[in-house]
Amino acid sequence: MKTQVTAFALLAGVFVLTGWSAKAAERKPELLSEQERRAGWQSLFDGKTTDGWRNYRKEGVSSGWVVENGELIRRGKGAGDLITREKFGSFELILDYKISMGGNSGLMFHVTEEAEKPWQTGPELQIQDNAAGKDPQKAGWLYQLYRAEQDLTKPAGEWNELRLVVTQKGGEVWMNGQRYYSFVKGGDDWNERVAKSKFAKFPLFGKAVEGHICLQDHGNGVAFRNIRIRALDDRS
Repeated sequence: MKTQVTAFALLAGVFVLTGWSAKAAERKPELLSEQERRAGWQSLFDGKTTDGWRNYRKEGVSSGWVVENGELIRRGKGAGDLITREKFGSFELILDYKISMGGNSGLMFHVTEEAEKPWQTGPELQIQDNAAGKDPQKAGWLYQLYRAEQDLTKPAGEWNELRLVVTQKGGEVWMNGQRYYSFVKGGDDWNERVAKSKFAKFPLFGKAVEGHICLQDHGNGVAFRNIRIRALDDRS
C-alpha cells in the first residue's frame, strides 16, 4: 500500500526542501533511503532500464531513449514522448534534468491518450536552456500559464532539480530548492489563463484529475535522473 501525505501538510511547508535537495545531491542516483520509502516515495526510474515507461500511444520505448550511467537520455531522432505506465492524481514529484546547449524539453502531468499530442491534455512545465534557448517560455514555467519572477536554473550541461506538487487544493513549482510559484488547477485564475492561451482550443486540456507523467521529446538532447514521486491525500 502506498503511503500518502496530506496535501494540507505539504503545502503548509512542513517539509523542508533544502534538506531534501542536499540529500539528493549526496545520494547515489536512484537509491531511496528507508526513511524516504516510509514517507511514501517511489522511484520512477531505476537508473538501469526504462521499466515503467512507454512511448505515448505505444507499448514500448523507442531506441531514441537510452540509459547510461544512471541517466535516462533522449539521444536519437524520433525518440518520441515518454509516459509513465502508471497514472497519478495528487502527487509530489522531484527529478533532476540536464538540458543540452539551446535545448528544449518538458515535463507534463495528468496526460491522457485521448488527443494526438500529450500537451493537448496535460499541462507542461517547460524545460529549456534559458541562455541559448529560443522559446520565450522559460524553464520551470507552466507553459503559457504561470511564470517565475526569477531565473534559478543552472547552465546547459549542469543538473537542475525540478519539483512539482499537484493537489486538488493547489499546486507548487520549485526550482533548485526554491519555490517559483503556486497555482490551483481548474480554479478561476487557472481557467482565465487557459482561455488566453493556445490551449483554449483543446477541450480536454487540463481537465483530467489523474493521468500519466510525460517526458517530452522536443528534438533536443536532454537527460533525467532521480525521478521520484509520492501520492498525496486531498482529504486532509
